[in-house]
Amino acid sequence: MPDYSRKDAKAWALEKVKGFYMCPISPVGDDFNFDYKQLRENIDQFIDMGIEGLVVGGFIAECWNVPLREWLKYHQVVAEAARGRIPLWTIILDPSVHQALEKLDYVEKLGFEGAEVINPVVQMRTDDEIFDWFKYLTDRSNLAICLYRTPVSGKVLGFDLMRRLADLDTCVAVKQGHIIRAETLKLRRDLRKDFIVSDPLESVFLDDLRHGGQVVWGELSYILYGKLRPLVTQYRQLAAQGKWEEAYQVSCKLDPVRDYYADVFLWTVAQTATYASALAGLKVWFEEIGLHAGRIMPPVREAPEKFKTEIRETLRKLGVV
Repeated sequence: MPDYSRKDAKAWALEKVKGFYMCPISPVGDDFNFDYKQLRENIDQFIDMGIEGLVVGGFIAECWNVPLREWLKYHQVVAEAARGRIPLWTIILDPSVHQALEKLDYVEKLGFEGAEVINPVVQMRTDDEIFDWFKYLTDRSNLAICLYRTPVSGKVLGFDLMRRLADLDTCVAVKQGHIIRAETLKLRRDLRKDFIVSDPLESVFLDDLRHGGQVVWGELSYILYGKLRPLVTQYRQLAAQGKWEEAYQVSCKLDPVRDYYADVFLWTVAQTATYASALAGLKVWFEEIGLHAGRIMPPVREAPEKFKTEIRETLRKLGVV
């Protein structure tokens, strides 16, 4: 059972879900199966980095591209490796609400705190259909739910629908993946005040802290910054002391690596409306900063050698490695 009741799920999330809840990629061996030894080693490194939470099992983790039995094993290994040292959330991508509920029940027993859930793709497109899907889900699971508002789902959740979903007891947050800053601020202004609206970009986190934000949800830039991560720690500490101008000066030092992260990952996702096309570059980046990444599950293509070389050279120039 989670550490909160259905009725106090939102208050619990407001108090607990803060900082960087990162969504890492998964190491894959030459046999195109998850390498669970390397996954455990990565989790130890994530914890050592000071990440506040892990959000696992989604698009860039390649869990959409494995059989159900492997999805279940993956989450079991993550829970065993974490050993209660860091909050865990899963990601649910299933259009079937019944399969989604089976997965939620499974990870709840493993000690996961909640789940990021994408709205069903293709099958249910009207506001009423999507609301009914989430109501059915939340009525039958005790886990906290973070919505994912994104074009990748095929339908960006509208403002009226968001108001309805935010009133469901265990809907505690939304990952504002429709990356328009004005919409993030509008959602935060219009929705109930005990509902978390996360702009999933580290690049705006400092500004977000001044406008009611508290968590960078479900991305991985902090991991990718490598040797530059202390700059993030530094500006967060300055912000906590109210030294905003000094914090912004430190934050600006990250702009070159932010721009490159956008080139390698964010703009690729924006242009293709899929994460698969951006995964190859992330794999190379992970390996270069000393984390395990390995191969890509077929039929997704590996990065060309020229692109791999460009990433390695650029990361050295930026001081990431």
